[in-house]
Amino acid sequence: MKTMISRRGLIRLVSFLGAIIAVLAAANIIYMQKIERLETSVEAGYSSAIEGLAQSADQISAVLTKGRYASSPAMMTKLSNELMEKSGQAKSALESLPVYGMSIDNLEKFLSQVGNYASSLSRRATAGETLTDEDRNTVEKLGACAEKLCQNLWELRTKLLTSDESVADLFANIGDNMGSFITDGFSGIEDGLSDMPKLIYDGPFSDHILERVPLMTKDAEEISKDEALEKASAALGIDSFRVLECGASEEGRMPSYCFYSEGGRCAVSKNGGYMVYCIKSRNVKESTLTAEDALRRADEYLKGLGIENMERTYYETYNNVCTVNYAYDDDGITCYTDLIKVGVALDNGEILSCDARGFLVNHRERDFGEPKISESDAVDEVSPSLGVKRCRLAVIPTDSVEEKLCYEVMCRSDDGRDVLVYVNAMTGEEEDILILLNMDGGKLTV
Repeated sequence: MKTMISRRGLIRLVSFLGAIIAVLAAANIIYMQKIERLETSVEAGYSSAIEGLAQSADQISAVLTKGRYASSPAMMTKLSNELMEKSGQAKSALESLPVYGMSIDNLEKFLSQVGNYASSLSRRATAGETLTDEDRNTVEKLGACAEKLCQNLWELRTKLLTSDESVADLFANIGDNMGSFITDGFSGIEDGLSDMPKLIYDGPFSDHILERVPLMTKDAEEISKDEALEKASAALGIDSFRVLECGASEEGRMPSYCFYSEGGRCAVSKNGGYMVYCIKSRNVKESTLTAEDALRRADEYLKGLGIENMERTYYETYNNVCTVNYAYDDDGITCYTDLIKVGVALDNGEILSCDARGFLVNHRERDFGEPKISESDAVDEVSPSLGVKRCRLAVIPTDSVEEKLCYEVMCRSDDGRDVLVYVNAMTGEEEDILILLNMDGGKLTV
């Protein structure tokens, strides 16, 4: 029996189908607009980061040139502060770029050292020391490195902006022909910084500290690539079959197997099989989670990796990512030298980064010995203008390779500030004073 459709029914059917097609078309337009806005945002972010990195390098070069002619301690202090600021801006720009899969050790080292070294010279000048010809020669060599860095960065920027492909696509295809000139550009930057002078000074990024062999790996047994792959997949939170091995392993003081997935990278130490760091690169557009949510998520992540006895210390929120700092808890003594940092996306709680290098370099079995002064003696050393809230033992880093056992005295000032005073547990001397800043989305020390 045939079913006949009346003319009126046919018109209704056609109208209904037309309405569905119109709705689907409208939805597709909205979807494409969202994709376009996202791509434009990522494009603008990468372009801005490259521009900021090049501009900061320009400014670093200019300040180093002035430093060759500075003679007074006041001018050295002014210039060293400028270098710290500009190198910090350059590092922030570099961290905004998805440069996983590329060797940028020399670039990271230069940006870490240049301001710190200038501060060391400034302290010496303020203390009455005369800067030597060797000091000024070192500054001149750093200036030459900065000039090469500027040239290479502006050339890379020009190539990126004049390419037929989008900047985001070029970074997404690093290692392929499309993104090969980005890899070549950063290789040129590394080569240009290869003749950096060796900087031995009183500071945390001195070469004699950076070249230390990590204590956790130096005597550990070497693992296979397959074993490292399992650890990398756990750190990245994905199945091992979705993790691809990088073309080259990292060598240096902490030889590591490198693995990457789409938008992520992880390094696992060859000796001991420790997760060194993992990074996922994506733009977090909004914050729907609280800082407390992020702290819990970071705790769960470390627990899932089997990393124990880590105490949450400080955290900060930037660009919708909450970075949580952990220090090792050695039977009630907080070891601020043994650090792990975890970055949590505030849109969905995804772990975007974990850096365990500070922990791997410094962690070991310690014999602290008995403090030579008591807790009450340490409290007596604190300024009478501070009200003591808490006192406990902690290990703090110094500008050399040494570390010191101190009493960490938490205080409250007359104007309501939280102040941390560190009193040496062996000598009773004040070693450091930090201001604890409590703010929306963060708790930091200055």
